[in-house]
Amino acid sequence: MKYTVIVEKSETGYGAYVPDLPGCIATATSREEVLSLIKESIEFHIEGLRESGLPVPPPASVSELVEVTAA
Repeated sequence: MKYTVIVEKSETGYGAYVPDLPGCIATATSREEVLSLIKESIEFHIEGLRESGLPVPPPASVSELVEVTAA
């Protein structure tokens, strides 16, 4: 499965979350590290859902880059 991951840069590092898996987040000091951690977080999150007998939400979110001109 491939889930959309949103990565955001902050003053102190990076954060990532998965819109299709509420509560599935990661933070790190580098982009590479946050991507590695969010992958682990997704796997752990899905494992927890299955162990609890809950459904695993299918990947549904998509992302697009939209180009705009500055006003």
